[in-house]
Amino acid sequence: MSTLNRLVLWNIDHTLVDVGRVTRESYAEAFQRTTGRPLVRLPPTPGRTESELIFETLAFNDVVTTDDHLPAFMTALAEAFAARRGDLRTHGRVLAGAREAVEALSRVPGLVQSVLTGSVRPNAVLKLTELGLAAHLDLDGGGYENGVYSKAALLELARTRAAERHGTPFPESTTVYIADSPRDVQAAHIAGSPIIAVATGSATEAELRAAGADIVLATLADTRALVTAVADLTRL
Repeated sequence: MSTLNRLVLWNIDHTLVDVGRVTRESYAEAFQRTTGRPLVRLPPTPGRTESELIFETLAFNDVVTTDDHLPAFMTALAEAFAARRGDLRTHGRVLAGAREAVEALSRVPGLVQSVLTGSVRPNAVLKLTELGLAAHLDLDGGGYENGVYSKAALLELARTRAAERHGTPFPESTTVYIADSPRDVQAAHIAGSPIIAVATGSATEAELRAAGADIVLATLADTRALVTAVADLTRL
């Protein structure tokens, strides 16, 4: 049996899946339940954590925030998302090559896959399970929005959790993050881990290169290119 010594952390939204319609509807319901007002405007989402999005959503809609808003909104958001479980299958989609990429990396000796996402854990797990991507991902590890940490700090937390779960350290240099936004590139740099950026979100390949991504791919459709990129960055 191979020694576990490599860790791949996947961003979820716009890297593996697109569930934008369900997200917008869930935010509208959560906003209504939390504030008693209809949602008018959502802020840009790429690379942000749920808490950042919630505070920006409240600000964009002229709500004066209190300490109670964040936990109430997060609870309402998770409940709204859970109520739309079927809609995830109907209206969500797995992005090109994502399923094949996850499956291919699962066959690489010594490699563990998990997630690093700005979503709260219940919503992240629902997205992946309902769209059939959870089987090869260690969802009990990973980094999820918790209202406290930035994505860079969550990356460090994900490494620590993986080490505890598997009984072996995963150094910064052998932990690779796969994501789609310049903000994610910045988080990886702060955490000291290499990053593969895919231009499947709102950022272009040029913007991702300018942000300093180690490797930029147009999509995940070329499975061999993705596996090679992971191998090169983690010295497999």
